[in-house]
Amino acid sequence: MQTHLASWAQDTELGKEADAILRRCVHCGFCSATCPTYQVLGDELDSPRGRIYLIKQVFEGGEPTAATQRHLDRCLTCRNCETTCPSGVQYGHLVDIGRKVVAERVPRSLGQRLQRFMLRKGLNSPWFAPAMRLGQSLRGLLPPAIRRKVPVRRAAGALPDVSRHERQVLMLAGCVQPAMMPAIDAATIRVLDAIGIGARVAPGGGCCGAINFHLDAQDEALAQMRANVDAWWPLVERGQVEAIVMNASGCGAMVKEYAHHLRADPAYAERAARIVALVKDVAEIVAPEAGRLKGRMRAWEARTAFHPPCTLQHWQGLRPLSEKLLDDLGFALQPFAETHLCCGSAGAYSVLEPDLSLSLRNRKLSNLDEARPDVIVSSNMGCIGHLQSGTQVPVRHWIEVVDERLLGA
Repeated sequence: MQTHLASWAQDTELGKEADAILRRCVHCGFCSATCPTYQVLGDELDSPRGRIYLIKQVFEGGEPTAATQRHLDRCLTCRNCETTCPSGVQYGHLVDIGRKVVAERVPRSLGQRLQRFMLRKGLNSPWFAPAMRLGQSLRGLLPPAIRRKVPVRRAAGALPDVSRHERQVLMLAGCVQPAMMPAIDAATIRVLDAIGIGARVAPGGGCCGAINFHLDAQDEALAQMRANVDAWWPLVERGQVEAIVMNASGCGAMVKEYAHHLRADPAYAERAARIVALVKDVAEIVAPEAGRLKGRMRAWEARTAFHPPCTLQHWQGLRPLSEKLLDDLGFALQPFAETHLCCGSAGAYSVLEPDLSLSLRNRKLSNLDEARPDVIVSSNMGCIGHLQSGTQVPVRHWIEVVDERLLGA
């Protein structure tokens, strides 16, 4: 693709990065075939190729409009298009740049600004956990639209003493998962304990930054990234942890990009690169121990469907490893159609774009139903809660099921 950047963009880092990405696009349109929003809306401007043209126009001097912003907002950032693209276009980074530049030029309505502010501050607030517990206790009385966002609470259970292990790893403190689904973190600690690994949270850590980053607050997101690097660095520098383990693929995908986002920060670039080298999805840690672990697990013949989150399969490329791990652990995995498509959760997307989100959820569940599963497992809290809101089939993190099979052995 030929580009002719406007003068304001030519000597900027964002302009240079956008130009390099744009020039890789060959207009083939393969991305449209795997884009969830294009599948639903059928609008070229709601496909990756269409959004690439919109971003190109802005960087060549075109004036963005509210319609430009709307098309960029509708992108789920699932990166399915990157998996499909034969030219290696880094669309995810490009749409991040496009959104930032357009947000600086197109004022949002008061309602949009308020909604995004409340989401950012609410989900990152210390009051979120008690508010979630209150919502869970009153769940049956809540309106359906709100009840969909409030998962049934599952007890975390007792935790082992992990300090006795020579092998130690860190876990992300997170912002939402410990409050909404504490059983996932607890199950992760117990399963890692079973294979001789101690897992702990470093004081001072917190949200990975994804919520702020995707809601027009990239500077605040960068501050959260730096805070996590600061929290983890003393243990990493002293060699006291062998990995930073992620049990939410959305968080893992974001943390694995810290080196990219902090590359221009001389105080953090080198440390962020070293941090990223240690980041592992929990499946990457458990996989080498699958044989030994399976010998301690209760037999389990339930028909299981694995929903691979976009942040696992398209961002991190870990779907094959995860599916092999589940197979090695004795899960009776059932195939179903359109496993590559997003379920519509995508962080705050289900709040900001409820109609599109529910359409994609129902499409995903329709395909899952064809597999007649007894349980649906996944690797990301957002997908789990979103899918569970539309089905009576239990939807769990696979680590929870492994944990229960160990406890029941």
